Amino acid sequence: MKYRSIFVSDIHLGTRFSQAERFLDFLKENESDKLYLVGDIIDGWALKRKYRWKQSHSDVVQKVLRRARKGTHVYFITGNHDEFLRGFIPIFLGENLTILNEADYVAKDGKRYYVTHGDFFDSITMTKKWLAIMGDMGYDLLLNMNQGINYIRRKFGIHRYWSLSKYVKDSVKSSVSFINDFESILARHARHKDYDGIICGHIHKAEIKLIEDVEYKNCGDWVESCTALVETMEGEWKIIEWLNKEKDVTVL
Repeated sequence: MKYRSIFVSDIHLGTRFSQAERFLDFLKENESDKLYLVGDIIDGWALKRKYRWKQSHSDVVQKVLRRARKGTHVYFITGNHDEFLRGFIPIFLGENLTILNEADYVAKDGKRYYVTHGDFFDSITMTKKWLAIMGDMGYDLLLNMNQGINYIRRKFGIHRYWSLSKYVKDSVKSSVSFINDFESILARHARHKDYDGIICGHIHKAEIKLIEDVEYKNCGDWVESCTALVETMEGEWKIIEWLNKEKDVTVL
């Protein structure tokens, strides 16, 4: 499938739980004029703790570079996990690959979007990095528990994947409150800067919705949900859920 633009975030290459193989499968079947990597593509935090780098992680890097060489305009927006790049921004790697902290995007209908990973609007990440790192380690623990839970479910003939970490994120009051605050802060910033909408990642929760008059779009992640935000050639916005390969969600 060919799209006007594809937006993905939070692949977390260099971690045990990165679904790099699924992302490669997604890239194999989907192309675009522009590809936006919206932060936390390479997980520098995890690589500092323990070096994990599979061949599939190198394959993702090579695939993206190949796309750029063949004419796709690739924009790598840094996130908190790949913040090691921020001291060198902007970085231009050839004509079609640019590494930035933020970007503007103009949709087919002329609407302007502010593209950011989102960590700059997360007070915990920006002011209490130690707490953010502890939270990241807790998230890894929940991901480990997911594996055990789904192993037991398969033994009972239940093959559909279920995520404890996603359940906690969607159900625990403090987590829900954090996500709502994060979305509202981003929407206020977009409105203040006269953007029509915001495109981000960071919280691993793919979504397209209106927050008052601002279009909020989150790419999701490639650790659990395996989602991408796309703008079709006709200017329609969709979230593609690659975990359930043929499914897409169209909103707005």
